[in-house]
Amino acid sequence: MKRFVISISVLLIAFAPIVVAQETRRFTIEELLKVRRVGDPQVSPDGKSLAFAIGDVNFDANRTVTHIYVMPLASGAEIKRLTSGDSSASGPRWSPDGRKIAYVTGGQIWVMDHDGDDKEQVTKISTGASGPVWSPDGKSIAFTSEVYPECTNEDCNRQKEEQAAKSKVKAHLTDRLLYRHWVEWRDVKRTHVFVIGSNGGEARDLTPGDFDAPPYAVAGDIDYSFSPDSKELAYLRNPDKVEAISTNSDVYIVSTAGGAAKNITVRNRGYEDSPIYTKDGKYILYRSQATASFEADRWRLMSYNRATGANTELLRGFDLNVEDMLLSSDGTTAYFIAGERGLHPVYKVASTGGAAQRILNNVFATNLQITPDGRTLIFAHSSLAAPPEIYRVDQDGSGLGPLTRVNAEIMSRAALKEAEEMEWTGALGKKIHGFLLKPTNFDPNRKYPLAILIHGGPQSAWNNNWSYRWNPQIFTDAGYVVFMPNPRGSLGYGQQFVNEISADWGGKVFIDLKNGVAEVLRRNSNVDKNRIGGAGGSYGGYMVDWILGHNNDPRFKFKALVSHAGVYNLTSMYGATEELWFVEWEFRGTPWSNPTMYQRWSPHMYVQNFNTPTLVTAGELDYRVPYTESLQLFTALQRKGVESKLLVFPDEGHWILKPQNSELWYRTVLEWFDKHLK
Repeated sequence: MKRFVISISVLLIAFAPIVVAQETRRFTIEELLKVRRVGDPQVSPDGKSLAFAIGDVNFDANRTVTHIYVMPLASGAEIKRLTSGDSSASGPRWSPDGRKIAYVTGGQIWVMDHDGDDKEQVTKISTGASGPVWSPDGKSIAFTSEVYPECTNEDCNRQKEEQAAKSKVKAHLTDRLLYRHWVEWRDVKRTHVFVIGSNGGEARDLTPGDFDAPPYAVAGDIDYSFSPDSKELAYLRNPDKVEAISTNSDVYIVSTAGGAAKNITVRNRGYEDSPIYTKDGKYILYRSQATASFEADRWRLMSYNRATGANTELLRGFDLNVEDMLLSSDGTTAYFIAGERGLHPVYKVASTGGAAQRILNNVFATNLQITPDGRTLIFAHSSLAAPPEIYRVDQDGSGLGPLTRVNAEIMSRAALKEAEEMEWTGALGKKIHGFLLKPTNFDPNRKYPLAILIHGGPQSAWNNNWSYRWNPQIFTDAGYVVFMPNPRGSLGYGQQFVNEISADWGGKVFIDLKNGVAEVLRRNSNVDKNRIGGAGGSYGGYMVDWILGHNNDPRFKFKALVSHAGVYNLTSMYGATEELWFVEWEFRGTPWSNPTMYQRWSPHMYVQNFNTPTLVTAGELDYRVPYTESLQLFTALQRKGVESKLLVFPDEGHWILKPQNSELWYRTVLEWFDKHLK
């Protein structure tokens, strides 16, 4: 940009104030960190109030502090803050009579009046408590805690906690796989589901044993739920011996008084999730994946008949993932969200099964709720140009509008452009979809550098929703046109499209990506083909590493790259990652049973072709893609004499989350791109 201004400075002296105004950056990383994080809406039992959470960045403390708010369910009403202090308060859940709200703060379950008064601590368990769920009779609260599986009482857990805190030895000792997960070691404790009286007292462990319940990373929001009579609890558990190679999460039921549990989905070897009872208590609805060891299989809507034991799929032929599922108050209708072409439309279906009916389109809905009278749906909605706010819509899809406008002022100043949708032809003639974003003060007479952001997963997608990581508006504000493609493997385009990346990580998907870049250049003469950068994390980092060894497309060249937490050496990745089912599915076995596959798609096999300037970033606490993958990449770049830089965060995992760390990450990435693309 400086070259452009200097070259015509004589002609523009009289208009300098206008140029300055047009070039003023309005949505920097500092502005992003000011955006308040609205979410987790919860409708009161009488349908008159809404509890929700707002997170605010405390930059000096290097963390986000969340608190609970409440408002009448009348549009435009004032919101009231119910919690305060330096510690976060989250997970608000109404008691069945609407008089109390349970929530989590300081690692324990608390209860307060609906107006925030009379806060009382319910749990005092040494291993902490989270995820409160009320029983329908209001007498109990279910929650989870990380406990020592050999312990049968609180005294035992407390003694072990105190011993661990006092010991100078911090070694890890294990005799099983999946001994760590994401950013934590899982070699000692297990997650168990407890029940406690809503007024406190002794907590009962309903899932004793050396296993996690719910297991490792649960995909849905509802991990366990009570039967309508409050006498039974449904929860999740993986019964397989080697959890690291299994996605077999089954639904179990157990008496709330304790005792033997029953596996009600034992015949299915895929993942089950989100069990909820129908209002009449006759059925349990849940989500399910049919394919064993495939974490990206389609999520189906299922029903379990408590009388006959039969499991039935309710949406046969529906080719999208069922998410955020809930039941109407009369139990006759199931509402759910399903990702589709970068959006999250809202659907409904009879609770006995049938065809899905879309009732709301053109939204990215999450945290779906319904009022007790069944007339109104409540959810969080966002886009690539606007952070989440709480919205309402009539159950027939009419009357859509915001309930909160928490970020109205800051977003009005930013005036961000909405994303443009694109479609092009990828490998084997397949139509591919994605998004293009331009700077707020886009000038069609200028030439802009292009930043291509590649999503992770790989079974994931760029959606038309807000994100605090990889926020494209930070790049557009810095003067880049941003391309966000959804190639093979992306969610929201049917299950076959998802399936086609497995065992083909650098194949058809790479053609999809390259053809997308070429299409951007063909359609946009104001994008400079000589100033193209690529960046991505996780699988996106893998693809950046793959591009390094295959940057030879005759139509364009990547001039700079950013690889965050990228998979670099498939063999070493296999030996150090935690969820082995993922790599064994994606590469059809282990490195010793199928070495050809691992070598064929491993970026480290193509180091001889590396010659593109590359920034490498990672977190040392990343147990999904261990940061040593990034160290190997950086070493290869340095030994090859390729211009490169390494940024490692010792206090971060797979994602860079802490505010000050996030600011440094964004600044480093933009400085790298600016150096090579401007």
